[in-house]
Amino acid sequence: MIPLNPKLFDADIEQVPIRAGFGEGLLLAARADERVVGLCCDLTESTKMDAFAKEFPKRFFEMGIMEQSMASVASGMAAMGKIPFISSYAMFSPGRNWEQIRTNICYNDRPVKIAGSHAGVSVGPDGGTHQATEDIAITRVIPNMVVITPCDSIEARKATIAMATTKTPTYIRLAREKTPIITSEETPFEIGKAQEFFRSTNPRVGIIACGSLVYNAIMAAKELEGEGIGAVVLNIGTVKPLDRTAVTVLAKECGAIVTVEEHQIAGGMGSAVAEVLAVEHPTQMAFIGVQDTFGQSGKPEELVLHYGMGKESIKQAAMLLLE
Repeated sequence: MIPLNPKLFDADIEQVPIRAGFGEGLLLAARADERVVGLCCDLTESTKMDAFAKEFPKRFFEMGIMEQSMASVASGMAAMGKIPFISSYAMFSPGRNWEQIRTNICYNDRPVKIAGSHAGVSVGPDGGTHQATEDIAITRVIPNMVVITPCDSIEARKATIAMATTKTPTYIRLAREKTPIITSEETPFEIGKAQEFFRSTNPRVGIIACGSLVYNAIMAAKELEGEGIGAVVLNIGTVKPLDRTAVTVLAKECGAIVTVEEHQIAGGMGSAVAEVLAVEHPTQMAFIGVQDTFGQSGKPEELVLHYGMGKESIKQAAMLLLE
């Protein structure tokens, strides 16, 4: 089994914002490679790029509130041999600057690394205008783009370090709120590889989850196991390229799949899974995510429950598939 946090099922499990892992990883990547530069749109502290800016002030560029320009400048820097990391709220990057990301970065296949922070409804009081629930869809559709969705701060740190070594445009999706630490320092991470985080004996349903909701998926699977329903939880750390083999093998084993993401169901990780299985192994599926609606202001935990992405909703979806 993959080594995970030994306190995974404890009530006092440590919680850290996923975006904090990005900040740590960026600093480590910059220390390892002087070509790493950082650009931000007046959100340096919020996106956790502040430690990088403090240690490497000559390699940090405050762009002001100009996401389109930031993407274009980063593309030029990449063309000159730099490894640019650009950060903002996901609603603004890749939201506001999607055309520049598509044309200036991906069309030219420049290795710009895009950090979209504060994604999903768990931004909470910021409200529907700032809750990016479409960012996986709009990034994974662009040719040459890699899309990473870390499940906790440790995986985000490892993913950020890995991103700095690749030659591809890459989007990493980051949550604002504190989330439970699922993985450990010993948990492996590889771009493009899914990981099995939970397994019952004789599983009947596969739960495929990404990002901040992987913890909910594991808790749901644990309770299903206690009720006599075996489950497997697959962590999708990379939505694109999707681990087609892991997804197909799980579908063949279980015969029923539930996908879980803090994102619109349309075009998200669940859609990517469905696209694979439609070709490789048609399978009964249920989709947990935002159901074709905008977000609203509220407490993060309340919004996750309101939009049907809590533990009980995952359990119910699994049980309905098996009826």
